Amino acid sequence: MYKKDIYKIIANEPLTRDVWRMVLEGDTQWITHPGQFVNIELEGLYLRRPISICDWDDRSITLIYKVVGRGTEQMSRMAVGTTLDVLTGLGNGFNEAVECEKPLLVGGGVGVPPLYHLAKELIARGRKVSVVLGFNRADEVFYAEEFRALGAEVYVSTVDGSVGVKGFVTDAIAEAAIDFDYFYSCGPLPMLKALCGATKVDGELSFEERMGCGFGACMGCSCKTLTGNKRICKEGPVMKREEIIW
Repeated sequence: MYKKDIYKIIANEPLTRDVWRMVLEGDTQWITHPGQFVNIELEGLYLRRPISICDWDDRSITLIYKVVGRGTEQMSRMAVGTTLDVLTGLGNGFNEAVECEKPLLVGGGVGVPPLYHLAKELIARGRKVSVVLGFNRADEVFYAEEFRALGAEVYVSTVDGSVGVKGFVTDAIAEAAIDFDYFYSCGPLPMLKALCGATKVDGELSFEERMGCGFGACMGCSCKTLTGNKRICKEGPVMKREEIIW
């Protein structure tokens, strides 16, 4: 179930050249699992902007977004104290209660943020967490140290080799010979497909998709599964590996 409410910006700062962290103060009771998202109304724009939830506590929500268009550019100019109309608690999140001992978290670019609170939850449950973060180059890397501060084993890959393993997340997994018995992942579709092709264990995938309504009404963000078409915003964005038809 989702909730429409007004939230106040209490922080809005750049992490890299075009990736920003925004913290909103307000009601967080509708957020129940890592991997859910919010949908933000922006002045002058018809569609709300869906942003994945990086972290939350009992009074605030942390969002990390990349400036890629009019909406996110507008967000980057918002001052502390600005209020936003937000739909929160949207989507089907990760299942952090899965029985596993050594989960692997794999994030690509702006697919990294929803894995942060998940890592918190898994480590609190006594899991040995490994994290692989994939970027194009060194100046795009963010949150590697934050994951390490949680106690996760962190590996970074960059396409140009400017930091970490040269190549993709699958190259980092292979080079480090990471031992894992379940995986959680969020990132671009080619990355998710490659990850499924390179691994044999069960896992969960969080899909990135353009969304109209954000709560399942418009049917604009569907994908094919073994049990029929499913809406990324409603039945997803997190789905099980075995149900996806590539």
